[in-house]
Amino acid sequence: MKLRDLGEDRLIAQLVKDLAARPDVIVGPGDDCAVLRSPRPGEYLLFKTDCVVEGVHFSPNDKPIAVGWKAMMRTLSDFAAMSGSPQYALVTLAAAAEQEVRWMRQLYRGLRQAADCFRVALVGGETSGTSGPVVISISALGRVEKERCTLRSGGKPGDLLFVTGKLGGSFNGRHLRFVARIEEARWLTQKFQIHAMMDLSDGLGADLPRLAQASRLDFEVDESVIPRSGGCSIAQAINDGEDYELLFALSPRDAEKLGKKWRAKYPRLELTRIGRLILHASRLRQVTRHPFHGYIHFQ
Repeated sequence: MKLRDLGEDRLIAQLVKDLAARPDVIVGPGDDCAVLRSPRPGEYLLFKTDCVVEGVHFSPNDKPIAVGWKAMMRTLSDFAAMSGSPQYALVTLAAAAEQEVRWMRQLYRGLRQAADCFRVALVGGETSGTSGPVVISISALGRVEKERCTLRSGGKPGDLLFVTGKLGGSFNGRHLRFVARIEEARWLTQKFQIHAMMDLSDGLGADLPRLAQASRLDFEVDESVIPRSGGCSIAQAINDGEDYELLFALSPRDAEKLGKKWRAKYPRLELTRIGRLILHASRLRQVTRHPFHGYIHFQ
């Protein structure tokens, strides 16, 4: 069997199923960040690593400062998914000996600029030569208050589903210019009881099923209301990936209040109710016309 036959999610499930547990690991594989016990009462530590690969997440012609920005923001977006605050980051760079030094300096400039947006300290890392494409890997550590830590698995039947911003448009370069929704996530968990949340890195078509599955539920979506970037079809908004917007679930009783408060706080950022979590998968087929698959590695 090849990786393309197995797919990303099933591969990960096989790799992590026998990992040893520790009492100080609150949440291991399966969410946006690992959640660890903190020496400080009332909070958890969040730990995350992510990478971008030339030819997969960016092209050789993309500006290196934009590549660095994306590499850092991509990792920080996972802290937004859990309403966390990132604090420290390590950077690992792998590049060929023929790579221009100026390119690497501009890359690091983009990394620093993204980190500075959220006062994240770059505290070290590693470099390595390679005969293959450029790879940038970011490992980050941060914190979140226990009562505000939001997992994928907390959704409840009947919860309404919301997304921030607009979806689709990675083909127009949006995936190199986004800002992690950390501020918005922190505001949401301060004002409301968010039951489940994640960031849309692989597209709504891949990430919404993951959130529903983690919550042991299914979902229904009104495709006609999915907010789309200019020039995007509904299918592209669902499946293109690399939106880095927030997807979250909360009780219907909070929906009206959320709408009013959101418009007052973020008048220039859309917030759209796209559907709800449900119990029975049979209803899913009745309300979706486009395939839900998103971006899946190895396929």
